[in-house]
Amino acid sequence: MSNPSQFTFESGSRRGISTALVVGSVLAMAASAPTLADDWLEQSTMTGDWDGSRSRLAAQGVKITGDYSGETVYNAHGGKQRGTRYSQNIKLGAQFDLGKLLGLESGGKVQLTLNDRRGNDGSGDLVGNRLPVQENYGGLYTRLTELSYENTLFTPALNVKLGYMAMGNDLGGLSSGILCNFMNAGFCGHPLAMSGGSGWSNYPNAHLGAMAKYRFTPNFALQVAAFKVDAASNGESSRAWDIAPKDSTGNILPIEAIYNVLGELPGEYRVGYYYDTSDAPRIGTSKEVAGREGSYFLMDQAIWNSSDVSGRNVHVFGQFSNASAAAAPFRRWYSTGFALKKPFASRPNDTVAIGYGRAVFNARSRDVQENAALADGQDFPDLASGEGLVEMTYGAQIAPWLTVRPSVQYIIEPGAFYGEDIDNTLIVGLQVKATL
Repeated sequence: MSNPSQFTFESGSRRGISTALVVGSVLAMAASAPTLADDWLEQSTMTGDWDGSRSRLAAQGVKITGDYSGETVYNAHGGKQRGTRYSQNIKLGAQFDLGKLLGLESGGKVQLTLNDRRGNDGSGDLVGNRLPVQENYGGLYTRLTELSYENTLFTPALNVKLGYMAMGNDLGGLSSGILCNFMNAGFCGHPLAMSGGSGWSNYPNAHLGAMAKYRFTPNFALQVAAFKVDAASNGESSRAWDIAPKDSTGNILPIEAIYNVLGELPGEYRVGYYYDTSDAPRIGTSKEVAGREGSYFLMDQAIWNSSDVSGRNVHVFGQFSNASAAAAPFRRWYSTGFALKKPFASRPNDTVAIGYGRAVFNARSRDVQENAALADGQDFPDLASGEGLVEMTYGAQIAPWLTVRPSVQYIIEPGAFYGEDIDNTLIVGLQVKATL
């Protein structure tokens, strides 16, 4: 009888190798047909304009979108075992401009998005850590991930959106996308302490909700929202197409202030607070906590523009999030780093990024682990209070629609959240992103 972990290893390896073969085939085609390849590599999407149909649909009010991401990781040192894992995410969407379709002056937009994820778990199988080394792993099935309506109300400054969607699409992230220059989910694209300590949901987990954003000035905006908390539906394939909550425990109510720095050195700053009305177990007791709350701070700031090379610049980022001390095992997250755009004059759209992050484990949860080990007559390892992460990437834009990103991740104290003494781990990875 075959070993399940060995089967997973081989399956992940084959998928990673298959991806490499596909990329190699594409490059071979490019070499054998230079004119066709040049045209293909210059267009904005991989599948092109469909003989003009895509542009005609957009002009009529139907915008079709698609994205692919594939992530292959190899454990080169430490962790649980050597091996390779591959995961992928495919997102297909259609945005319907009701103003164009129905001839309305302000008809608003309907967004429909479907998502499919497949692959194997690099963190679970190879590392044993809390911060996923593949940001696109999880919920391995096809699902409806957004069906929403968005429009302005009373004034162009007030934007409202309601329907079935992931609250993290609009809240708790940086609009610049700087954090997704990384492959680890700790960076890309929201602080995991929010979803790890409350009913906060990030893509592709969607729930019923509504939000409103008011822009007071070009620099300052405020947004508020309310979403159903339905943790039972997260990652549940039988709920892939169900919009109504299965077992709602309450509502999560976030408020977020956004400040934009305009000018030659642009920046974005976000401060948020959220309250989840759901009751939750109080860590280390048989009692419950009436509600959970948390807060966060995010920033992305340009600090340098080259005077010699146009388009070369450096942005720095920072994240801090704080979750419920009584009910959240994932207590805090903080990170910092930078991204250098256009590292070489001949590579105008490439990016080098380096980041450091640390996830802090709740001391109450650690006490529970230690007491359980002592009760079983076992020694508990001497572990740090959390898991650390260093990642460096180079994002090479091969075409307007294609980015290839090698990544090196170093995981410090990977077993800290699970009470296990696991060696620090070196992960080498490759991410491929394509706009379909």
